[in-house]
Amino acid sequence: MASNDRKLPRDPTPIAGAPTDMAPLSRSGAKPAHERTAEEDTGGGHWERIAAADEFKALLKAKRRFIVPATIFFVLYYFALPYLVGYHPALMQRKVWGEVNVAYLFALSQFFMAWGLAAIYVAAARDWDRRAREVVDRERR
Repeated sequence: MASNDRKLPRDPTPIAGAPTDMAPLSRSGAKPAHERTAEEDTGGGHWERIAAADEFKALLKAKRRFIVPATIFFVLYYFALPYLVGYHPALMQRKVWGEVNVAYLFALSQFFMAWGLAAIYVAAARDWDRRAREVVDRERR
């Protein structure tokens, strides 16, 4: 046993909460903005009125009109590869260029489809964010 080990208490519990701890045990001031709940955030507007606003409902409807079909398309496209390989192997084994067959090209196309769909989503989300900001700003006035 090292000489330093003898100096430590057997149970380290008594030293918990010592001044060397990283996290404070209590807070003397107000919570920072990123820790406040919607109810505690007085500057955020009245969330019930925002949720009831026609502009906000239209925004949610626009998001659903994009997200639901995009998700369905993605899932169908993604599962088309195993379906086609399993049930239509002759089509998927057809050589296109050297040893590269349709299945390889389809698998590669899934990367481009996902990147393209993500880019379209980012562009649409930019508009949704702008519209949401307008709704909240209108409520704050």
